[in-house]
Amino acid sequence: MKLSFRWYGEDDPVTLQHIRQIPGMDSIVTAVYDVPVGEVWPNESIAKLKKETEDAGLHFEVIESIPVHEDIKLGKPTRDKYIENYCENIRRVAKAGIKCVCYNFMPVFDWTRTQLDHPLPDGSTSLVYYQSQVDKVNPLNGDSDLTLPGWDASYTREELAAVVGEYNQMTEEDLWSNLEYFIKKIIPVAAECDVNMAIHEDDPCWSIFGLPRIIVDEKSLDRFLSLYDDPHHGITLCTGSLGCSAKNDVAKMAYKYAKMGRIHFAHLRNVALVEDGFEERAHLSSCGSLDMYAIAKALHDGGFTGYVRPDHGRMIWGETGRAGYGLYDRALGATYINGLFEAIEKADK
Repeated sequence: MKLSFRWYGEDDPVTLQHIRQIPGMDSIVTAVYDVPVGEVWPNESIAKLKKETEDAGLHFEVIESIPVHEDIKLGKPTRDKYIENYCENIRRVAKAGIKCVCYNFMPVFDWTRTQLDHPLPDGSTSLVYYQSQVDKVNPLNGDSDLTLPGWDASYTREELAAVVGEYNQMTEEDLWSNLEYFIKKIIPVAAECDVNMAIHEDDPCWSIFGLPRIIVDEKSLDRFLSLYDDPHHGITLCTGSLGCSAKNDVAKMAYKYAKMGRIHFAHLRNVALVEDGFEERAHLSSCGSLDMYAIAKALHDGGFTGYVRPDHGRMIWGETGRAGYGLYDRALGATYINGLFEAIEKADK
């Protein structure tokens, strides 16, 4: 297990110097954020991230994310141009020493929450998803309130309605077909560059606004991995994304896909399932609905040796900043993860 931490670049209020001080921290997870989706990342930007990370005494080995252009997901005639740009980005980050690329295939919205600062009983705040609040929003209605956390702010109201309308004309099988086309183009390049590609599950793992969402459970992960028989074709096991549905046995999946050698990256966080959705909580098992010890042990027992990062954290101790990505609670999560793996590994000996 290689412990990592997400960093959003020079504008991130959490500095590399802060991250370096977390015990056991190995790697930075970052990306080039100032290039439009679908375009090629400048070598200079990649080299700058590498130098900043290594100057801080950390490894530069994980990219999250190289975003997938909507034209690829929609299967438009322009997709080949964007896929070639994607392949070029894989080549460029590989030359800089990147070993793993996390990405997703979620239509339009990426992750979705209904509030970023929901107060918890202990006085901290967290990200939450309540279905009743989502049901009040209609992206195809020009008079609707389109503001939900996680949505791409680059879309105008009209543009968002248009792209949602395009996806509403697609079936899940259409999206699967477009994903397979994409995978069969990029994995040979990733294999040649020895870069592990790790798809992130849909968050949350069910359809929103009638949009097709397909990476949601064990059955869909099995289907996804069958698209291309190569160890570089794998997954990011996100406990929060899968765990927000009681139907998913996250520990079982952790062991199964680790044993297959197909988990290249793991996002570890806890969620509490509530009647109307879910709330993100502290990483500790007793704080939510997931058995984090069982998940960590399943990863270990399955032979997982990839990258792990504490995922979304609460805002605690008066910290302000990027919701879900403050320093304090994620640092606590990293220490908890370290403790779990150390205890499991020593008990195994």
